[in-house]
Amino acid sequence: MQQRKQFKVLLIGDSCTDEYIYGVCERLNPEAPVPILRKTRVDTQRGMAWNVRQNLMSFGIEVSLITQAEQIIKRRIIDERYNQQLLRVDIENQAKPMMGKLPNDNFDALVISDYDKGFLTTEKIFQLVKEFDGPVFIDSKKTTLPSDKAFLKINEDEYNKLENKDCPNLIVTKGSKGAVYRGKNYPGIKVGVFDVCGAGDTFLSALVYFYLLYGKIEKAIPYANKAAAIAVTHFGTYVLSERDVNEICD
Repeated sequence: MQQRKQFKVLLIGDSCTDEYIYGVCERLNPEAPVPILRKTRVDTQRGMAWNVRQNLMSFGIEVSLITQAEQIIKRRIIDERYNQQLLRVDIENQAKPMMGKLPNDNFDALVISDYDKGFLTTEKIFQLVKEFDGPVFIDSKKTTLPSDKAFLKINEDEYNKLENKDCPNLIVTKGSKGAVYRGKNYPGIKVGVFDVCGAGDTFLSALVYFYLLYGKIEKAIPYANKAAAIAVTHFGTYVLSERDVNEICD
C-alpha cells in the first residue's frame, strides 16, 4: 500500500440510495406488451454525494459530509443475463434547503456535489463559495453558478444549459473524449464501457485529490480521466479500490 499525503475535505450535496433489482425476463405480460421480471436478487449502494465521499476516501482523504435528511431512492430493474436496464424508478422526497454556515474547521477544500434536488439553492452555493477560504470544486446541474474562484466540473449537456459560460475555471467532461479546460483538450482513455453511472463522481474525486497534491488543475485532469475510465468498466456506482488508486497514481 502506498503512503499518501493526508487531506481534509468538506463535502456538501445531495445523496441517495441506488437500488438494483436483478432478474430474468423470459416472457411478456399477457395483459400488456411489457416484460415480466423474475427477481433473483437486490443490491443496494449509496450514490450521488455519498459516492463522491467514498471515492475521496479511496485516496485517503478525510471527508466530512453534509447532506439532506430526506430519502432519495433510484431503483433500477435489470435483466441480469445481459445487464440490460429495463426501467428506472426514482422515489424522491423534497429536500429541505440547507441552513446555517460552514463548520468551523480547517478543511483543505470544499466540494459541492449538487444534483439540484432542493438541498442546495443557487443562493446557498454562492454563499458557500464566498464563505470558504480555500479551493472550491463544484459539480452541479444548475444553470447559474459562481464564475470566479471555484472550479466547475460539468458534462457537455450541463454546459449547453449553463448561462454563464465565461467561467475561467470551467472543466467540461466529454466521456471517452476526455475533458476540456481553457480551450485545451485532455484526452480520455479508451476502454470497454460497461456503465457510466457515477463516473462523473469518480472524476471529481480524483480531480480534487490530485489538485490538492500538485496544486495545478492542469496536472490533476489527466489523473481524473484515468479514474473515470476505471469506473465505467464496472456496473453501477463504483468505488475505487486500493489497486485502482495505485494504478491511477502510477
